Amino acid sequence: MDRTTILYLPREGIFNKISQEARAVLIAFDSTQQALRAEMLLEYAEIEIDICPTPKQITAGCALSIHFPEEDLAAVHEVIVQERVEIRGIYKQVADHYEAVEI
Repeated sequence: MDRTTILYLPREGIFNKISQEARAVLIAFDSTQQALRAEMLLEYAEIEIDICPTPKQITAGCALSIHFPEEDLAAVHEVIVQERVEIRGIYKQVADHYEAVEI
């Protein structure tokens, strides 16, 4: 079975289909302010992201997480470091749980 998510992008007025594999890496935050700031910075850097609820398996102070394709990990890390975005961590989905990604 093809595991995909349909994402509606209201600004563009289109639907976007994102595979589960493309959503396998996420950033968790301790504050909503940092999550929204990261969203803005990553969109400005033209990195394809998706704002989603933080999975229950990850303990974080913020209910928002940002999913992104694994191939963009280096670019995402660069934005986070350069812009001093405060994050809880970067996690990769492995089967039915998440593991911290060492960078």
